[in-house]
Amino acid sequence: MSGETLAPAATAAVQEQIVQDGNRVGSVKQQLSSLFEASLRATFPELNIEPMVAACTAKFGDYQCNNAMGIWSKLKGASSEFKNPKSIGQGIISNLPPSEMIESTSVAGPGFVNIGLSSTWMAQSIQNMLSNGIGTWAPLLPASRVLVDFSSPNIAKEMHVGHLRSTIIGDTLARMLEFSNAEVFRRNHVGDWGTQFGMLIQHLFETFPNWEDIGEQAIGDLQEFYKASKKRFDEDDLFKERAQEAVVRLQSGEEKYRDAWKRICEISRREFDLVYERLGVHLEVKGESFYNPYIPEVLKELSRKGLIEESEGARVIFLEGQQIPLIVVKRDGGYNYASTDLAALWYRLNEEKADWMIYVTDVGQSLHFTMVFSAAKRAGWLPDSSIQAFPKTSHVGFGLVLGSDGKRFRTRSSEVVRLVELLDEAKNRSKAELLKRLEESGKLAEWTDEELEKTAEAIGYGAVKYADLKNNRLTNYTFSFDQMLNDKGNTAVYLLYAHARICSIIRKSGKEIDDLKKTGRIVLGHADERILGLHLIRFAEIVEEACTNLLPNVLCEYLYDLSDKFSRFYASCQVVGSPEETSRLLLCEATAVVMRKCFHLLGIQPVYKI
Repeated sequence: MSGETLAPAATAAVQEQIVQDGNRVGSVKQQLSSLFEASLRATFPELNIEPMVAACTAKFGDYQCNNAMGIWSKLKGASSEFKNPKSIGQGIISNLPPSEMIESTSVAGPGFVNIGLSSTWMAQSIQNMLSNGIGTWAPLLPASRVLVDFSSPNIAKEMHVGHLRSTIIGDTLARMLEFSNAEVFRRNHVGDWGTQFGMLIQHLFETFPNWEDIGEQAIGDLQEFYKASKKRFDEDDLFKERAQEAVVRLQSGEEKYRDAWKRICEISRREFDLVYERLGVHLEVKGESFYNPYIPEVLKELSRKGLIEESEGARVIFLEGQQIPLIVVKRDGGYNYASTDLAALWYRLNEEKADWMIYVTDVGQSLHFTMVFSAAKRAGWLPDSSIQAFPKTSHVGFGLVLGSDGKRFRTRSSEVVRLVELLDEAKNRSKAELLKRLEESGKLAEWTDEELEKTAEAIGYGAVKYADLKNNRLTNYTFSFDQMLNDKGNTAVYLLYAHARICSIIRKSGKEIDDLKKTGRIVLGHADERILGLHLIRFAEIVEEACTNLLPNVLCEYLYDLSDKFSRFYASCQVVGSPEETSRLLLCEATAVVMRKCFHLLGIQPVYKI
């Protein structure tokens, strides 16, 4: 009987934004919270209370306000007109401002205020969305400048299945935050600096002395080039010494070495971009090398503040609650991930003025980021979150991708699965299944080659993304083409086909949906119409919850439930040819619009025909 609520500072910021934002009025939950906040202020002026409004799971109403018990614990024993939690609930109801939203209120149990929404208001809300666009249902978030650090492959190494989760999860978080009208910085913190470049550059110089003349042919397959240089580095001590010297010359800025480094980075980034293009993911590269010049000054600042100490030849920061310190300068005087990440965090706070920084990496790095964020708090860069909500940092951890054997997903030769090959196979399997389906239904002649290609891509790539995103990101998940390409159950294939069927219903009606939006009216008269309508208008708060808790699976659950509620509506309510045809076609369109926005936020291309 309780639900998620925003932090007090965040709620106040959102309420102020609701007033300022014209067409965007916030989620249903935010609008109800605004009404209950007014009632709580009027009923208990001496108390500073944040409204606790949640969607109902029971049959008593659509939403609930759950403040009564908490208020009673504060008033108990004091002289008051309220004798128990139930009377507090009744007091809250009596001071609610009048609103077209609310049709009924009642008090249940120990003061839970149940709210029934007006079906007329719900229908009008859906109609307004159809007229003015799904953007009017964008949630209002308290953060305005958000930086999402995701994907982050290493230069000279091919993107593999291990990069899939960070790329997909990070892209979806960025899309949801962008939809919520935050200014989002999509950062690709690529590994483009460090000791491995000495090895690569020295191997290039020795294998191809005229590398500048023969260009990229010298490097060829970057993955093979990396393996060959690594083999020499591990087996040849003299080469290892020369490689280490090459690192020093690169980092001191020697032109020949910088040019070779730039060339290797360019080739690698182009290969990454081919993968990003397939996945429809956009990123701005600011790799480790970008932050390198900022490290000395950042470490000086931390030293001035008394954070950095000498320990066993290294320079470290001791942190409360941690058994080991955060090493910021190694014994040999070199920098490490911690020094780079602290410099990046400083830059993001001071130069880019981000108020929320989100880092999407595997759960294995959670301790590292906990320590970096703790050091930033000790330095006074980040506030105490109980006093001030922003700026803040969040680590978005995720589990492993497993094979059918329950172990880390690899090829038969025990190598990591290349992302390009995985996406190729998803598309090829999807196309084979689509061809089989069209041949069996006799519809193959109706499809062009381009339509087949685009649909196979949309379904194949969408299936890979959705299979990842529908899981709670903290868990490991088993990669299975058979499961993700199944057209039954909670899969992208099932949902894409469900969307295509809704589009087909509208097409077959012969009606122009844009005309119906202007002249028609939605009525939620049947129980299943109302259930579908209620689910539709909850879209904004679902996106808000997914953003606030950084959990894309919340949106996936909503989308699957929407498809299920539409199926029940369609089974019990005749659409085409019924007296309610116009209203029901508009409900079909509203469902399709919300599904398409869900697909967009998940980075999935919708399918319009099957």
